[in-house]
Amino acid sequence: MKTRTIILAAATLLSLLSLAGCSGDGEKTVSFYDVIASRRSVRSYDAAKTISEAEVRQLLAAAQNAPSWANMQPSKYYVAMSPEALAAVQDLVGGNKERIMGAPVLIVSTFEREKSGFFRGQQTNELGDFWGAYDNGLSNAYLVLIARAMGYDTLIMGMRDAAGLRTLFQIPGEETVTAVIALGYRAEEPRTPQHRDLDEIAKFF
Repeated sequence: MKTRTIILAAATLLSLLSLAGCSGDGEKTVSFYDVIASRRSVRSYDAAKTISEAEVRQLLAAAQNAPSWANMQPSKYYVAMSPEALAAVQDLVGGNKERIMGAPVLIVSTFEREKSGFFRGQQTNELGDFWGAYDNGLSNAYLVLIARAMGYDTLIMGMRDAAGLRTLFQIPGEETVTAVIALGYRAEEPRTPQHRDLDEIAKFF
């Protein structure tokens, strides 16, 4: 089972790096640029389309390839797929509830504190557990990009009831709840946002 998971994860990552074109069996592949360009924060999901647990496992296994401080891998995920779990999480995301009603999967993202940014129990610089949040962000970035390469859409939500989610999923006290990620299929085409001018965010010396 572990070998099969590794193979599936590798296949997914290879799809991210493939050049646009057609494979030998006539199936169209997607380039990494296409994945980035088509990924959007989707706020309307097709309730008629489902995602299996096996597919979510493949996605999360591939996301484990994200880099982390000293390979600490502090990110943890709690996956809501049953109608009861989905309804419970929907009630804990504030104003985003109506936007994610059709999403078949909701993923709660956390990170274990005092792992990334620490050495032998001591924080290594002034950022401390901010490194855990940084690593969790990297893992989530891999997650949403791989999801798009697999044909899914996502919405990362920071507006959530952390205490309620902790109780719902029995999340340990040493983990920090960061976000809830909706996973599904877009019901309509999202708008393309404007990006800041590059010179506003990058300085070259």
